[in-house]
Amino acid sequence: MVGRGSVNPNSRKLYAKNTAQECSHLDITYCEENIKAVYHELFDEALERHNAKQIRADRKIEDYYEKIRSGKQEKPFHEIILQVGNKGNMSADSDEKRLAAVLDEYMRGFQERNPSLQVFLAFLHMDESIPHMDIDFIPFITGSKQGWTQRYL
Repeated sequence: MVGRGSVNPNSRKLYAKNTAQECSHLDITYCEENIKAVYHELFDEALERHNAKQIRADRKIEDYYEKIRSGKQEKPFHEIILQVGNKGNMSADSDEKRLAAVLDEYMRGFQERNPSLQVFLAFLHMDESIPHMDIDFIPFITGSKQGWTQRYL
């Protein structure tokens, strides 16, 4: 994903023009967590340690999520979109069960294969002409010898 990103179309809080709302019942939600809550879970301890070391008040960070969200260097999250084939050879009309099984298997092992990518939203969308999966995640590291011991990449 390029840009700041928006979670609303993925969670179907807003429907895009190319969405068949009558097929939305076929969609699968794997994970739908509040991004702010995930940031607090991942980074509050490191934020406390950082702030405890600061002598100057202006170097303390009040809310790490807001710092990242409003900053110009980082994005609050990253997204990957996965699909198999194209509209001609793997449309929702033609092979939705086989396609759903492939994407479902990929998603079920995603967090285990990528332990430094904290997934907070993941959806399989079967309500568009080409079924696909949206996975939104926050990258982080642990055990860093420099800087925060758990921090955003």
